[in-house]
Amino acid sequence: MVPEYGHYALILAFCLAVVLSVVPLWGAHTGNRNMMATGRSLSVGMFAFVAISFACLVYSFLQDDFSVAYIANQSNSLLPVQYKVSAVWGGHEGSLLLWVLILAGWTLSVALFSKQMPLDMVARVLSVMGMIAVGFCAFVLFTSNPFDRLLPNAPADGSDLNPLLQDPGLIIHPPMLYMGYVGFSVVFAFAIAALLSGRLDSAWSRWSRPWTTIAWVFLTLGIALGSWWAYYELGWGGWWFWDPVENASFLPWLVGTALIHSLAVTEKRGVFKSWTLLLAIFAFSLSLLGTFLVRSGVLTSVHAFAADPERGVFILGFLAVVVGGSLTLYALKAPSVKSAASFEWISRESFLLANNVLLVVAAGTILLGTLYPLIADALNWGKISVGPPYFNFFFTPLMALVAVLMGVAALVNWKRSNLSTLWKWLKTPIAMSLILGGILPLFIGEEYSFSAALAIALGSWIILSMVTDVFYRLRNSKGFVKAFTKLPLSYKGMLIAHIGVAFTLLGASLNTIYSDHRDLRMAPGERLEQGGYEYLFKELVELRGPNYLASRGIIEVYQDGKQVDVLHPEKRRYFSGGNLMTEAGINAGFWRDLYVALGEPLDNGAWAVRIHYKPFVRWIWLGAILMGLGGLLAVLDKRYRQKVTQKRASKVALESASTTRAPSAS
Repeated sequence: MVPEYGHYALILAFCLAVVLSVVPLWGAHTGNRNMMATGRSLSVGMFAFVAISFACLVYSFLQDDFSVAYIANQSNSLLPVQYKVSAVWGGHEGSLLLWVLILAGWTLSVALFSKQMPLDMVARVLSVMGMIAVGFCAFVLFTSNPFDRLLPNAPADGSDLNPLLQDPGLIIHPPMLYMGYVGFSVVFAFAIAALLSGRLDSAWSRWSRPWTTIAWVFLTLGIALGSWWAYYELGWGGWWFWDPVENASFLPWLVGTALIHSLAVTEKRGVFKSWTLLLAIFAFSLSLLGTFLVRSGVLTSVHAFAADPERGVFILGFLAVVVGGSLTLYALKAPSVKSAASFEWISRESFLLANNVLLVVAAGTILLGTLYPLIADALNWGKISVGPPYFNFFFTPLMALVAVLMGVAALVNWKRSNLSTLWKWLKTPIAMSLILGGILPLFIGEEYSFSAALAIALGSWIILSMVTDVFYRLRNSKGFVKAFTKLPLSYKGMLIAHIGVAFTLLGASLNTIYSDHRDLRMAPGERLEQGGYEYLFKELVELRGPNYLASRGIIEVYQDGKQVDVLHPEKRRYFSGGNLMTEAGINAGFWRDLYVALGEPLDNGAWAVRIHYKPFVRWIWLGAILMGLGGLLAVLDKRYRQKVTQKRASKVALESASTTRAPSAS
């Protein structure tokens, strides 16, 4: 009966979502405060019933209830407990229910933490989120029900979870990624609520800015976790493949990055209002597009969940309604949006706008490369594949320009800047970054790399420009450390996030340039030298896991005659289905990784072995962690906990418009 309780709870949540999408919005339209006030209680009820439904599914997995079709397809009695829990979102139906749970959680959070906002604005925001919940609840109930039974012929055991997903990465990566995906629904709801109400001043941007930032933090960490998971789990030694589903998560991240900067300008200076509204619509629309790509069956990927055209048509229709409706509303309302403030070409506004445009162009380029094979196939142009060369060719120069402008924007004033004063502060970091870029490649590789020189110069430029900006702000302060501690958390968060971008840029570039790998035949007792390290294939042992048999290699690593580590790459064969999986052996370090993976068994006890030398690869994920930490610090800034009214926000924008001083934190 537990699955039936879960199904019934989801139906009740759907009913509450319908009421939430109508009643508070009608109350805001008619001025009925009682109807507007129902939004918060309806949000609580919707979350409670979705949580009950999700808990029922988790319980059914833990009880090995294989009479439920979804559990029979995704679990097995031998599956470890932690993977039985994560198997809840390991397939299409359960991952959709997780999506609905996270959406209900974001809706509840807005209801609980928006008491400083006008009631009519809260009512409209919650109603828009209720409409989104109606669409996704309907999707689960009518096309992707995780509680469907296999009666009367229930199997004795399940088919098992995909071995690729039997990893700690499944436990944390999808929930983190979904928190970011779904989090953009909040800023989308704020944008639609602002358009509906006509409140298109700076107030809505201040209200929605912390929600956008925290969603961006989750998405950043979710993408980084996915990259790390692919790196150590798939056995290929790479961290990004420009897979269509990888692109689907990266697209809203790029637009979301542009959005959080555009929101800062709209809040502080009262400009870019129409652009910011459009970015808010695009960020969530791209999240929905990612859902369509993953679950429609229109593409093949190790990340894709579903191959059911009916589901794809449902999401495509929902996407058309959301995007079409929001853009229609934008077209009707946006012409009335006016910006009173002005700015000159040499100003922070100009550089942030340029970076915004570059990020959106990069997103458009990736979107075109991702969808073009689908379009060509639909129009009978033949099967076309768009691979990493295309994406690297366009994306790399665009991001180089973003890095250049990022450093300049940190040192430019709002509204206008004096060119001679700007050059005074820019010349030192420019000179130092060029020197570092020119010298450091001499000490990294055997041959000098001009690409590495450019990458190091750009990464150094971002870091040095941030350091210069700190000195610029505190140049007249007594006690540097004490003065720095008094800077706003949002400013410190900006510094850390931008330094994180530099680390990711350096890690991705230098790893790509200096990585080395060899595919070879090795038998127990054989040695190999690579990159200053010696690898000894000691022996191969057979192990039994909870639901698999493994051939584990024992490979000793030496440097200058001293043992560095013992790596244990594995080749696993799972009992259910006989699937083969590769588990790499990795010696991780700050400056480099040593990476060994077993291939196929050969004759005379030998194995195909792949050995990688991966310099600076950890910097990629260190940068993502710093970006997430920076965003979190920005959200914790005390000014977001102050009560902000529409009048106060407008006053802040006017005060910002009248000053040319170095700005406070963005």
